Amino acid sequence: MNVISKRFLSLKTLLFLSLIFAASSAKSQDFQTLTYLKGDTASLQLDLFLPQDKSVKDVPLMIFVHGGGFSGGNRTAGHSFGKYLSKNNVAYATITYTLSRKGKGFGCDTPQEDKIMAMRLAASELWEATAFLLKKADEIGFDKEKVFISGSSAGGEAVLHAAYLDRAKMSLHGNSLPKDFKYKGMISGAGAIIDLNLITKETAMPTLFFHGNVDNVVPFVTASHHYCGPERVGWMMLFGSEPIYNHLKSLNVSAQLQAFVGGKHEFAGWYFHRKQDVLLNFMNKVVAGEQFFIFEEVVESAK
Repeated sequence: MNVISKRFLSLKTLLFLSLIFAASSAKSQDFQTLTYLKGDTASLQLDLFLPQDKSVKDVPLMIFVHGGGFSGGNRTAGHSFGKYLSKNNVAYATITYTLSRKGKGFGCDTPQEDKIMAMRLAASELWEATAFLLKKADEIGFDKEKVFISGSSAGGEAVLHAAYLDRAKMSLHGNSLPKDFKYKGMISGAGAIIDLNLITKETAMPTLFFHGNVDNVVPFVTASHHYCGPERVGWMMLFGSEPIYNHLKSLNVSAQLQAFVGGKHEFAGWYFHRKQDVLLNFMNKVVAGEQFFIFEEVVESAK
């Protein structure tokens, strides 16, 4: 066999292997990437996971917001949760949002107004992702009355503010959501909110919280963000999972709090990657209309 023939066979082999790899990759791809918001200089995407059972209709939808201090992280952090929910007849989207603090930090040297703006921007983009998905509800097959939101750390703060900020006044992207739209429920991993008074009987929704009870970044109780002192420009009081849980309970709105005993901020995403059935059970109870108040102290290793 001459050199040209050998080279030809080698090229054919490479092409065959490439086709096999491409087919294998397409088969293993269990989500589709969609652009939900286009801007002048950038666009934002989400990864959409559909229920594996194509016969089910009017399923719930869960939207996930990743953590990272509004300066890092990406939507792939939510893929594990998405794969789990898609196997359990839940539609799911994990979103990219503007990392407004990238290269700038989000600690005690970040002015309070910049921190609030970061939360407000992420909430605004979650609203736009929600509006985008609502327009595709029939195509995707989810029930518009069963839309949940979830997030860890910065994502937990984003979903709490998306749930309770006044969209008409606070949206930075034009507020595409219907005026009467309300999320069905929420899951917050190590999240907090700037003002407990935003949560009223009319706006409150069932929520599952999980949080290390000695979190040193986002307070479990009522304390300053990062425990910054009042002399620092980044001093900002936050209401953590415990006071929000107690407030919801006082409003007679279902709430569940999984408190990791001795746990710090490393537990912010714990349930999104492990024991995901706890989160699914919460969703199922909310959809079924059950009322519940659950406070559990949990002893687990973050490793």
